[in-house]
Amino acid sequence: MKKIVIVAFLFFLFPSLSFANPYLPKPGDKILNFRVSTCAVSGGFVHLYTALDNGLFDKYGIKLENIFIRGSAQNLTALATDEVQFTYCASDAIIPGMAAGIDAKIVASPLVKLPYVLVTRKDVRRPEDLKGKALGIARAGDLSDRLSRAVVKKLGLAPDAVTIRPIGGSQGERYQAMAAGIVQGVIITPPLDVRAKNEGYNVMYRLIDLNIPFIYSSLHTSYKMLRERPDIVQRMVAAFAEIIYFVEKNPDKAKASIGKAMRTSDQQALQSAYDVYAREILDRTLVVPGKAVAETVELARESGSPVRRKPEEIYDNSFVNNLEKSGFMKEIWGNENYKR
Repeated sequence: MKKIVIVAFLFFLFPSLSFANPYLPKPGDKILNFRVSTCAVSGGFVHLYTALDNGLFDKYGIKLENIFIRGSAQNLTALATDEVQFTYCASDAIIPGMAAGIDAKIVASPLVKLPYVLVTRKDVRRPEDLKGKALGIARAGDLSDRLSRAVVKKLGLAPDAVTIRPIGGSQGERYQAMAAGIVQGVIITPPLDVRAKNEGYNVMYRLIDLNIPFIYSSLHTSYKMLRERPDIVQRMVAAFAEIIYFVEKNPDKAKASIGKAMRTSDQQALQSAYDVYAREILDRTLVVPGKAVAETVELARESGSPVRRKPEEIYDNSFVNNLEKSGFMKEIWGNENYKR
C-alpha cells in the first residue's frame, strides 16, 4: 500500500514520468547522419537554425548537415537524387515541381501564412505611383513573380500598368537593385523590411492581407526516405514540434540564430523576424493545409506547368497526426492551447 501511495504521489508531482517519448532513439543506438538543404538565407528558417545551433536534433539521434542550395528546383533535384534527405523551404515555391512528378512530399508545415511585404522607392508612396514602374522578381513564373502579380491586382492596377522584371539574385540582391533604381519595388520578407524603413523606403503592402492560402517554411522529404526510413522522418517531425516550443520559450536564442545566419546584429531587425516567424504566421500543429496545396497546384496548372499528381499525393500528414495520437503534443505544451 505504501508503494502505491508513493507511485501515485510521484505521478502527480512529476506527470512527465508517465510519458515516455516514443520518438527518441533507444539506448545504445548510434547517431545517424543526414543532410537538410535550405533554398535561401531567411529569418523564416528560424526553427531550423535554432535547432542546429542548440543541438536539438541530437536528442532524436540525428546529426544534420545543413546545405544551402539556391532555388526550389535545384533543392528538389537534390532531394530526388538523395544528395540531401530533407529540404526546408517555402512549399509554395516547391509544390509545382512535386505536382510535375518529382518524388517528394511535404511532411510538416510550421509556417502557413504570407510573411512578404512590398517595398518601394521613396517616390512611390501610393498604388497609382506604380503605374509605368517596374517590380523586380527572381525569375518568370517563380514565387516572387506570382506574388508580385497578385499584389498588382490587389492594388487595383491593370496587369500591364506595372512591368514585372526578372533580375535574378536573392532577396537582398533584388533589394539592392531597387535601391539602385533598376526597379522601383520588390517583394521581400522580414527582417529586410526593417532595413527598408530605416533607409527611407516605403512598405506599401503586407501580403498577409491578401488572405490567400499559403504554405511557407515546411519540411520536405523524398519518396526514398518515406519508403526506407519512415522512422527517421517521424523523428524529424517530432523534433520540429519540440523546436517550435523551444523557439517560443527562448526568444533570445532564436534571435541569436537568426542573426548568425543572416549576419546581422540589428536588434530591431531580429525582433521583427522573430515576431513574424515565431508568432504571427506560426502553426504549432505543423499540419500541412490541404486546401493551400490544392490551390497552389491549380495555380501551377493555370500557368502552364505540367501537373501529374493530385494535391493529396504531394503531402503526408500521417507523421504530424501521430504526434497528436501519441499524446506528444499535449506533453510538450501542457495546459497551453497549441491548436490556436
